[in-house]
Amino acid sequence: MSKPSIQVATVILAGGQGTRLHPLTIHHSKPAVAYGGRYRLIDIPISNSINSDFRQIFVIAQYLSDELQHHISQTYRFDIYNTGSVDVLTPQINEKGEKEWFAGTADAVRKNLPTLLKSSADYFLILSGDQLYNINFQHMVAFAQEKNADLTIAAIPALEKEAHRMGVLKIDPQCTVVDFVEKPEDIGSQFELPKSFFEEWDIKPPKKPSYLGSMGIYVFKRDALVSLLEHDQRDDFGYHLITTAVKTKKTSAFIYCGYWEDIGTIASYYEANLILTRSSEGLNTYDENNPIYTRPTFLPGPKIKQTKITQSIICEGCIIEADEISNCIIGLRSHIKQGSIIRDTVMLGNHFYMPPLHEGKPVEPDYWIGEHCLIEKTIIDEHVQIGHRVKLTNQAGHKTYDGQGIFVRDGIIIIPAGTRLPDHFEF
Repeated sequence: MSKPSIQVATVILAGGQGTRLHPLTIHHSKPAVAYGGRYRLIDIPISNSINSDFRQIFVIAQYLSDELQHHISQTYRFDIYNTGSVDVLTPQINEKGEKEWFAGTADAVRKNLPTLLKSSADYFLILSGDQLYNINFQHMVAFAQEKNADLTIAAIPALEKEAHRMGVLKIDPQCTVVDFVEKPEDIGSQFELPKSFFEEWDIKPPKKPSYLGSMGIYVFKRDALVSLLEHDQRDDFGYHLITTAVKTKKTSAFIYCGYWEDIGTIASYYEANLILTRSSEGLNTYDENNPIYTRPTFLPGPKIKQTKITQSIICEGCIIEADEISNCIIGLRSHIKQGSIIRDTVMLGNHFYMPPLHEGKPVEPDYWIGEHCLIEKTIIDEHVQIGHRVKLTNQAGHKTYDGQGIFVRDGIIIIPAGTRLPDHFEF
């Protein structure tokens, strides 16, 4: 596809606290949480933007932003032959000496508007820092140009269960948005997609009622974005500015029918990881023409000793001595000792192998799963040490649980970063 003559700047909203992803967000901002064993969630929108040849990128961060800034600075480096930029924008100190925190997604863009408008962009592509998809955004921008839309919203068919946590659109035959409601408790029948929609887009119609959900991906004309932010001083895009835009601006819907996942809960995060091990329906990380970029590690291939491995991903630098690994993501530099059985588990890996030197001498790697452990349906965060003969199977069948160094959400055990579980620990 030829490069568009217009200029597009990408704005990635990465400042949310991610309370529904707790306890993974105790030590990480949500976009900095590891994904797929070797990526960070923020890598997906940045990579999609770069692959679309939109290389002027702004990341607006707030909560626990240091780790996110470090990852971006170590990963995305351009030069005079491969031009581009990824700038991280964080809350600034005002003339009164007060830090101006962002009150919502629209407020974050509004407070950074003076910086954003230094760009020569004709359009602003606004993305979330915690969604998974493979999209060529040139198609979406070309659609926005064709429709001469002030705002274009990426939209995907969704069943009622998913639609309740999305913005829901109603469109006319020209894909103009005629009505919109954000995360409705009760979706009116007027929003239900007709059979003709599925015929037009060559989609197999679902057996249950379905709706057109906003993906939280927007293309704004420059002037339209400035006008909306100035005239509607409210804080959020979904609840506030999008509703205003539908009423006052020409708003179109760009229909997308591929894989898309909003990492809103522990359950969605867990499933989005494990789907990589068993299906081509998840995020495509094997497209060499459209790679998912991340920080280079220069690690060796995994070392595996007499382990039965089924339907799993074992990342670089791992040392695997376990008896069995089944339906798992095993992240960078993970060490699992002999006799252990790991099932239906996501290990986020480690930033490094060795702790600091002790009396000038290196000591045994500190982060590992010990010998003869049984671990099932668990998310293990970074830099965790699990002792020998530990059993993590949620024996009591908790749906939710908060403890010292161990949590349960949606029936999934979570071990937060830095936890040490002693020998013979059972849960």
